[in-house]
Amino acid sequence: MTKLFTKDTQAIFWNNNTTAIQRMLDYDYTIKRAKPSVAAIVAPTSGNKFEKFFWGPDEIMVPLFKSTADAKKAFPHADALLNFASFRTAYDVTMEAVEIGGFKTVMVTAEGIPERLARKMNNTARTNGVTVIGPATVGAIAPGAFKIANIGGTIENIVQSKLHRCGSCGLVTRSGGLFNELSNIIAINADGIAEGVAIGGDRFVGSVFIDNMLRMEKNPEVKYMVLLGEVGGTEEYKIIDAIKAGQITKPVIAWCIGTIAKHFSSGVQFGHAGASANADAETAAAKNKAMAEVGIYVPASFNDLPNKIAEVYNELKAKGIVTEITEPDMNTCPTVRKSKEFICTISDDRGDEATYAGFPISSLATPDTGKGIGDVVSLLWFKKQYPKWATDFIETVIKTVADHGPAVSGAHNAKVTARAGKSVVESLVTGLLTIGPRFGGAIDGAAEYFKYADDNKLTPADFLNHMKKVGVPIPGIGHRIKSLKNPDLRVEGLKKYAKEHFPSTSLLDYALTVEQLTTSKKENLILNVDGTIGILMVDMWRALGYSEEDINEFISSGTLNAFFIVGRSIGFIGHVLDEKRLAMPMYRHPMDDILYDVQVADKI
Repeated sequence: MTKLFTKDTQAIFWNNNTTAIQRMLDYDYTIKRAKPSVAAIVAPTSGNKFEKFFWGPDEIMVPLFKSTADAKKAFPHADALLNFASFRTAYDVTMEAVEIGGFKTVMVTAEGIPERLARKMNNTARTNGVTVIGPATVGAIAPGAFKIANIGGTIENIVQSKLHRCGSCGLVTRSGGLFNELSNIIAINADGIAEGVAIGGDRFVGSVFIDNMLRMEKNPEVKYMVLLGEVGGTEEYKIIDAIKAGQITKPVIAWCIGTIAKHFSSGVQFGHAGASANADAETAAAKNKAMAEVGIYVPASFNDLPNKIAEVYNELKAKGIVTEITEPDMNTCPTVRKSKEFICTISDDRGDEATYAGFPISSLATPDTGKGIGDVVSLLWFKKQYPKWATDFIETVIKTVADHGPAVSGAHNAKVTARAGKSVVESLVTGLLTIGPRFGGAIDGAAEYFKYADDNKLTPADFLNHMKKVGVPIPGIGHRIKSLKNPDLRVEGLKKYAKEHFPSTSLLDYALTVEQLTTSKKENLILNVDGTIGILMVDMWRALGYSEEDINEFISSGTLNAFFIVGRSIGFIGHVLDEKRLAMPMYRHPMDDILYDVQVADKI
C-alpha cells in the first residue's frame, strides 16, 4: 500500500459523532469529492435509519446501522473504519472489524485502552494486514482526497494550512495537537503535506513511525518526511536502522520533543502515556543526537524546526524534485445553512420533467414505452426496476382485488356515503377506513405467519398447533363459499401464473402442504385469494434478491395491505360513481333488519 487514502476512500463511522462527521463532509465538499467520505454510521442504540448532514448548501442522508457487520454488508467497498467508541468498547469494535474483514484501515480515537488489550488488538490487526491508527489519535489525512474526522481543525484552518490539496511532505507525529501546528508550519515554509498521520499518544499504538514512513517512502507524492517524536520509547531508532539499511532514502527532518526533561532531577511524565523515558536511550536528547548522526535533518531546537523545513524544501525545489503546485478550485461551504423539514427519495418535480425514482414520467407513461402500472409501483414503492414477470404479477394482484361486490363493508360504506351527497374523495375514504385486520388484512397476516412457519421449518401439523397456541385463525385459509370442489378461479389463476413465471415458489409450495391438512378437516379451509397473494409476494421478493429482514420489514410496514388498498380503491370508486350515475337517494337502513332490544333504564 503506497497511499493510506485516495479520493475514492469511504469510511464506516462507528458512533454517531455528528460534529466530526459534518467536518469530514464539509472537507469533502470543499475539495470537490464526488462521493461523501462517510458511507455509513454504526449507532447500536439509535432507532433511526439515517442521519441528515449538510453537503455544502444542500443535505444528504447517511444510513445508520445497528452493527459493523450490517454496515459492511451494505457498503462492502468502505475499507476504513473510524472507531469513535469509548475506551471500554473500542477494543471490541476494532477486533470485530478485523474479524469481519475488508477493512484496510481502522482508526481508534479512544485513550486509555488497557495496555494488554491494546497490544493484542494491534498484533491481531497487523497479522491480518490492517493498519491501525491510534489509540489516542485525531487520525490522518491525505490532503485533497480524504481526512479523518477532526484532524486539521476547521475548514478555515485546513485551507490556511494547505490541507485542501496535496503537497510534498509526509508528516508523522504522535501528537494530534502538534500535528495541526506542524501542518501550518509546513504550509508557511514549504508547500504543505502529501500525507499525514498522528499515530496516537498511548504507549502501545497500532501503526508506529516506521510503518508509516516506509509507506511514505513508496508514495511518489511524498518527496521528503517530517517526523515529530517525543521522549519515551525507542520507535525513532527503527527509523535510524531503516536509513542505515537503505530502506528510507528520502530526506527526513526530525525532532523529539521533551528535551527539557534533562533539567529535572527525576523522571518526568509528559502528556502522553508513552512520553516518559525509562532509560537514557529513551530521552529526547539521546534520540535527537542519534538521528542527526545518520544524516537526518535535526534542528537545534523545536523553534528552529520551521527553518530546517524551509532549508530542505528549497534544496529539493532547486534540484527540480519539488515543483510548483497549481492551486485547485474549491467549493465554499455556506456559513448559514437551514435543515430541510421534509425528505423525498422516490420522485423529483424539479427541472423540466418530474421523475419517478430517477426516470422521467414520459419514459413510463405512454403505451409505446412498454411500461405498466407495475413498473410505476416498483419504482415509487421500492425504488427498484423490477423484471417484467414481477411487474405483471403486481398488476395481476391489483386487478384481482379491485372489487368483490357491493356487500363487503368497504363498498357498502362508500355507497352509503355517496348517497348522502358526499364527494368521490369523501366516499372513497369511508370505504378505505374499513380496510384492516378483518377486511384486507389477511394478506399481511398470511405473509407473516406462513413465512414464520417456513423460516422456522415447522411441519404443517406444527404450524396448525402453533396458531392454536397463539389463538389466531390462520390468515389466508378458508372461504365462505369456495372449496376444493368449487375452487376460486382467482386463486387458480395466481398459482398458475406463479408456477409459469416465478423463478421459485417455496412459500407457496409450503402453503399448499398446509392446505392439504386443513382441507382434510373441512373442504372450504382452502388457501384463499388473500393468502395466495401474501404468500406469492414473499416468493416474489425472495426471487428478486431481498433479504429476509427486508421482507419482514415490508410485511410489518403494511406494504402488502397497500396493494389491496390500491386495487380495492378502483372498485370503491366504481361503486361511488355508480351511485352518482343512478342518482340514488339518501340511504336509511330498513328497520326490519335491526334487532331492537331496548330495556327501560334503571333508576339510580
